[in-house]
Amino acid sequence: MKKLTLMGMLLIGMFLLVASAPFGYGQIEEWVARYDGPGYSRDYASAQDKPATADNIMKEALQRASKENKNVFFMFHASWCGWCKKMDAALMDEVCKDSFDKNYVIIHMVVKESQNKKHLENPGAAEFLAKYNGDKSGIPFWLIFDKKGKLLADSFMRPEGVGLDQPGSNIGCPGLDNEVAAFIDILKASSSMTEKELAIISERFKKNRN
Repeated sequence: MKKLTLMGMLLIGMFLLVASAPFGYGQIEEWVARYDGPGYSRDYASAQDKPATADNIMKEALQRASKENKNVFFMFHASWCGWCKKMDAALMDEVCKDSFDKNYVIIHMVVKESQNKKHLENPGAAEFLAKYNGDKSGIPFWLIFDKKGKLLADSFMRPEGVGLDQPGSNIGCPGLDNEVAAFIDILKASSSMTEKELAIISERFKKNRN
């Protein structure tokens, strides 16, 4: 009887601990849904799920972009990458999230994972990264496509006159003044953002240097 009483107290204590925790299951699901998109949250959040292939991610993104008349903002990341998390935090910041959502379908592919997390990588993502000269750069590495799949821009900074077929210096997550300026020029050329929106985004991304 004493054992049952102690067990009962233990179970009650565990229940109260879970009930009072700041992150309930509903909040966790809401966080996951917030980042839901082709190839991202489902593959990133659960080791049990099989990651989508690069081809399927791109196909789904272009279909959605065509339907919504947007371009595609395509980012390569990994679970260990602190700058990738900074990039996502900036994109999702309430001061500029709507501006990005109105203009881009934002998707992710997982690459360059540590050895014990290779199962998170999207099949074909490494080859897709290499196709656009990003395999030898750091991450995040991002690409912008139009709704028909034409490459409009990438995260390389290049000397004037050098084409997209040549690699450059990866901006990654913009933070320095020259990186943010280059990023804003790319957004201006690939979206319908206003000068006011671009100014807000510029100020937000400059916080990444901290």
